[in-house]
Amino acid sequence: MKENSRVKKYVLLFSILLLPTILYLIFVRGEHNFAHLPFITYTDVNGEVRNRTAPEFSFTDQDGNTITNKDVEGKIYLVDFFFTSCPSICPIMTANLMKIQDRFAHYDEFMILSHTVDPKRDTPEVLKEYAENRNIESKNWHFLTGEKDSLYAVAFEYLSSAMEDSLAPGGFLHTEYFVLVDKEGKLRSREDDNGNIIGVYDGTDAHQMRDLIDDIKVLIAEYNLELKKNKKPEQSVN
Repeated sequence: MKENSRVKKYVLLFSILLLPTILYLIFVRGEHNFAHLPFITYTDVNGEVRNRTAPEFSFTDQDGNTITNKDVEGKIYLVDFFFTSCPSICPIMTANLMKIQDRFAHYDEFMILSHTVDPKRDTPEVLKEYAENRNIESKNWHFLTGEKDSLYAVAFEYLSSAMEDSLAPGGFLHTEYFVLVDKEGKLRSREDDNGNIIGVYDGTDAHQMRDLIDDIKVLIAEYNLELKKNKKPEQSVN
């Protein structure tokens, strides 16, 4: 009886956790293309299509550490822009990122970079308090501050925007986007129903958060498949 109960429990867990992703991979990604998430591209001045990449950066996190591109090499990571005193969309965005962090807690090569748009107020100490008050595990989640112009410039490179605006709630205007970056620093996202790259994910939208979680899984699967293909057979021992 206990054995049957255990089997039912595993079947239920499989149905909840894995089946939706498997169906997604089969019916949305296609039988032969399920393990590839499209690159976000742009056309340069010479008419050549290029992959959009993350910008060079150097900021300070909540622990006073300098975080640069070197720290995210070989990592899949999410980028967003917020500020700790934000009264509108930021609490929703942070709550959704906490859910995503929890979902991939077992995956060491996943990271989150949250950039403040209010560096004057959001010192490393303030950012640390913000994280601790929400019981955020900071091992792979860096809350970043730095020069305002530099923060706003990288926002543009991440297909986002940030600016001071006295009419906006809290005095700052910024996008609600989450941006997905792969291990080589290339921006990735899914396509919409018309085959267009969406580019960014709305961090306040529950449906897009489900899509983002699925797309992170697809990106992880892509790397796992690549690793499996490139793995050399072990040499036999005579």
